[in-house]
Amino acid sequence: MEQTAGSGMGQATTPDSRIDRRALAAAGVTVLLWASAFVAIRDAAQYFGPGALALGRLLAGSAVLLVIWLARGGGLPSRGAWPGILGSGVLWFGLYMVALNWGEHEVDAGTAAMLVNIGPILIALLGGWMLREGFPRRLLAGMAVSFAGAAVVGVSMSGAGRASILGVLLCLLAAVTYAAGVVCQKPALRHGSAIQVTTFGCLVGTVVCLPFAGQLVEQVAAAPPAATLNVVYLGVFPTALAFTTWAYALARTTAGKMGATTYVVPALVVLMAWAVLGEVPGWLTLAGGLLCLAGVAVSRGGPRATTPSSVGAVRSR
Repeated sequence: MEQTAGSGMGQATTPDSRIDRRALAAAGVTVLLWASAFVAIRDAAQYFGPGALALGRLLAGSAVLLVIWLARGGGLPSRGAWPGILGSGVLWFGLYMVALNWGEHEVDAGTAAMLVNIGPILIALLGGWMLREGFPRRLLAGMAVSFAGAAVVGVSMSGAGRASILGVLLCLLAAVTYAAGVVCQKPALRHGSAIQVTTFGCLVGTVVCLPFAGQLVEQVAAAPPAATLNVVYLGVFPTALAFTTWAYALARTTAGKMGATTYVVPALVVLMAWAVLGEVPGWLTLAGGLLCLAGVAVSRGGPRATTPSSVGAVRSR
C-alpha cells in the first residue's frame, strides 16, 4: 500500500513539472522577443511617430492573431473574461505602447529602460494586493536585485544630456499602464484561453490607437520598405507571438513572478545591440545585466519539489 501511494504521488507531480517547464519556456520566448523589439523600434522610430508606430504594430499583430484564433476554431471568451480583456487592451496594448514609443523619443534608451523597469515592482505590489498573491520574500528579494541591475544598465547606457521631464513622465506612465494591464489580464485568463485573451486585447488596443490612422498612412508612404518591415515584425513576433506566450505562462503562475522574468530583457537588449548594432557594452553594463539575471533566478526559485521516493520513505516511517 505504501509503495502504491508513492507511485501515485509520482504520477500526480509529473504533469505539474511538465506544465511548469512549458510555462517557463513560454516566458523565455516572450522576453527574447520583447528584447528584440527594442532594436526594431530604434530603427522604425526614425520614420514613424509614436501613435502611428503603435497602430501599425497592433494592426499587424491583430491580423496574425485573428488567423490563429480562427484556425483554432474561434469562439468568444466567456463574459467573465471581458473586463480583464478591455482593461488590458486599453492600458497595455493601447496606452502603454504609445507612451513607451513617445517616451523613447524624449529620453535615451538607458533612462527609458530604467524607468519602465519600475513596472515589475508595481505588478508584484498590485498582484499581492488585488489578486491576493501575497508578497513572497524570495520574489521581493529577487526583484530588488534585478531592479538594481536594471538601474546599473540604465546608468551605464544613458547619454550625457539631461532627460526631459516629459520623457520621464511618459516612461513612468508606460510602467504604470504595463503593470495595471498585466493585473487586469490575469483574472481574464481564468475565463478565456491565452489566444482568446490576447487576440481580443490586441483588437481593443488597435481601436484605441485608430485616431493615428491618418498619420500611419502618410508615414508608410514616406518610409523606406525596411522601416515598414520592422513595424510588421513588431506586430507579428513581439506582439502576436510574445503576448500569447506571455498569457499562456501568466495563466500558470503568479503575476508577480511573471513580471520578475521581464528583468531579463535589459540583459538581452545589451547582447542584441552588441550583435546586431555593433554597440560594444562596457563592463558596468555587463555587470548590470548579470545582476538582472541573478535577480530573476532568485525570484523564480522556490522550495524543492518532493520526489516520489522521498514521499514513499516518509510514508514508510
